Amino acid sequence: MGRIGILTGGGDCPGLNAVIRAVVRKGVNRYGHAIVGYRDGWKGVLEGRTLHLTPDNTSGILHRGGTILGSSRTNPFKVEGGVEQVKHSLLSENIDSLITVGGEDTLGVADKLTSEGVNVVGVPKTIDNDLSGTDFTFGFQTAVQICTDAIDRLHTTAESHNRVMVVEVMGRHAGWIATYSGLAGGADEILVPERPFDIEEVCAHIRHRHHRGRTFSIVVVAEGATPREGGETLRNQDKDAFGHVRLGGIGVWLEGEIEARTGFETRVTILGHIQRGGTPTAYDRVLATRFGIAAIDAVEAGDYGVMVALRGTDIVRVPLSEAVGELKTLTQDLYDSAGVFFG
Repeated sequence: MGRIGILTGGGDCPGLNAVIRAVVRKGVNRYGHAIVGYRDGWKGVLEGRTLHLTPDNTSGILHRGGTILGSSRTNPFKVEGGVEQVKHSLLSENIDSLITVGGEDTLGVADKLTSEGVNVVGVPKTIDNDLSGTDFTFGFQTAVQICTDAIDRLHTTAESHNRVMVVEVMGRHAGWIATYSGLAGGADEILVPERPFDIEEVCAHIRHRHHRGRTFSIVVVAEGATPREGGETLRNQDKDAFGHVRLGGIGVWLEGEIEARTGFETRVTILGHIQRGGTPTAYDRVLATRFGIAAIDAVEAGDYGVMVALRGTDIVRVPLSEAVGELKTLTQDLYDSAGVFFG
């Protein structure tokens, strides 16, 4: 028996509660551990704010979006004495090991703490599906479904009004959401961060469609996509604790450029945080549950410094350093498949 900590860091996404539930259910009922939840990610560890988790108080959360523990983008390595505070907090709660559920930033902290002697197991979570070491992250499929549903609805109004519809979706450095939802929703153009686009080429595709009798077009763009002649479109210059600026505005820019260059009425829809919210799909509930079970199994086996991951249909363990070594960007073959339907 031991005391196991768990935290959720970074942006929230559907499936986090399924991970927590699985860790608690197997950790308590099968292994006899006590599970201690830290509130608001690494911020809660620094401040020593905890919640005792039991099968009873985690019952009924499987289908809920968000995280009952809360989250933050706090980076202990950017706080003076932060590493020592983390160690002290874990020691004061008699925590034997810590399960960290998060993306590149949260797991990057976990990887560094491993070298500091902290027993850590990671669970991959990112809407963008850009985390190396795993084929898919939970939350991604739910976001894709939300975006696809929105594209389906925009098709009808675009056709009714003979408009070009620009749909801006999440994807800071990787175009997985844009490409998957664009393919599923029948987009006529998909713009992603990995491939700077030529705005005149985009407009040429749209003109070509209209000349062939198509009276509307759907353009899906990831928030991090950039025109060849310009850089990232920033909402402001502020940065979070991990050095990320707030992106936003590429959809609005496209709306203006497409209408000015083609003469076709153009409207933009920015899905934003809608993609993070609500009930996880069945796929993400199952994947998140499998990740939670695998994480507590790794703790029980004393296998630390690893992240649980999906490889094919199997859940495996990979070194945390491998998981956060580099971003997993969009594959050429998937984008080429989408490109068949452009223009």
